[in-house]
Amino acid sequence: MKFQPFVALLNFLFLLLPLHKFPQVVADLNSDKQALLDFAAAVPHARKLNWNATTPVCTSWLGITCNLNGTGVTFISLPGIGLSGPIPANTIGNLNALRVLSLRFNNLNGNLPSDIPSIPSLRCLFLQHNNFSSVFPTSLSHRLSVLDFSYNSFTGTIPTTVQNLTRLTILNLQNNSISGAIPNLNLPSLKASNFSYNNLNGSIPNILERFPSSSFIGNPLLCGSPLKLCSTVSSSPSPSPSYFPSPPTVSQIRHATSKNKLGAGAIIAIVIGGLAFLFLLLVVILIRCLKRTDSGGSCMLKKKISVGGKSEKPNDFGSGVQEAEKNRLFFFEGCSYNFDLEDLLKASAEVLGKGSYGTTYKAALEEGTQVVVKRLKEVAVGKREFEQQMEVLERVGRHPNVMPLRAYYYSKDEKLLVYNYMPAGSLFSLLHGMLISTPLSNLH
Repeated sequence: MKFQPFVALLNFLFLLLPLHKFPQVVADLNSDKQALLDFAAAVPHARKLNWNATTPVCTSWLGITCNLNGTGVTFISLPGIGLSGPIPANTIGNLNALRVLSLRFNNLNGNLPSDIPSIPSLRCLFLQHNNFSSVFPTSLSHRLSVLDFSYNSFTGTIPTTVQNLTRLTILNLQNNSISGAIPNLNLPSLKASNFSYNNLNGSIPNILERFPSSSFIGNPLLCGSPLKLCSTVSSSPSPSPSYFPSPPTVSQIRHATSKNKLGAGAIIAIVIGGLAFLFLLLVVILIRCLKRTDSGGSCMLKKKISVGGKSEKPNDFGSGVQEAEKNRLFFFEGCSYNFDLEDLLKASAEVLGKGSYGTTYKAALEEGTQVVVKRLKEVAVGKREFEQQMEVLERVGRHPNVMPLRAYYYSKDEKLLVYNYMPAGSLFSLLHGMLISTPLSNLH
């Protein structure tokens, strides 16, 4: 009988446990939703976000992914959608379950809130190609495996807390204004790093010598392998006033003169050899360009062509795309695609057909999305006129029987159109390719 009060207490706690846990799950997701709504309201964005309080976060919000049980946001991917201005604190930094944050290729600036890189669950942080100008954050999540701050304006020094990121595999800090020395980053998982084009100084740590020189160039005061060796200033004893060196003999003078002549001859030979090599290289390039021009290709577009139904894969759609313009892929309203021009240029491509205005490719992106890319040629129009024509095509594409234009890219040397991929094939193939073996009645 004396155990009855204890058993009753256990039953009471058992009944309270699910009632306490369920509101906590709902509260976590609601707090994530409110943090994202605050972010969208405070940060201007050129591309419209379909975020609102009446729709479910995990299934309908653009660029948002939740965990399996739908209790928190774990993935934010908003590359190249025209985000601008600073990120306010207590918005994204309040997402306690966030693992991946990708805000690359936008126009974000100002200070990076310290509560974002210090999210305990954060593993990948992609902020490249923005204009953040804050000091390098010192508080970093210990679970970080990828940290990309490249092409920003971060200042300050690399904090020693980076040494605690034992899971870090990629560290990209190129093209910033970071100063000071590089810490001795003894990180066993580090596979790639880039410190180029900053204001770093001192010697490169021995543990980082395995990376190529391109990871450190652009820092005039940085030295050590794989760059130039650091100069060592050694103090030499002053000569004794009672010591006078004896004058050189005639044989010594002749020997020194002959050595100087050999040195001048070697220099002349090196210069002539270098000029000859450059001349041969220019001839080879000119011949290759002429061959590609005759075959209807372009020296700017490298292709791998195979016969018999195999794919024709260009190394890069945007041979004329300039580095500063690679985030200017314009999406029309209503488009559900979530990639930027960099993702499109890395996609594997297959030639679908060639016409008088260019070549059409099927591009398969790394995330599994398949689109059709029309690469225009010999279209000499200004940007304003081109954009007006794209708006006309977009309006025409609203007809239910017309393939809609989803996105486009414009530069002086490159123009791309992006459409949905139709796996059933084109109308042309149905009308011509199947007429021989298929009766017309089967096409209805």
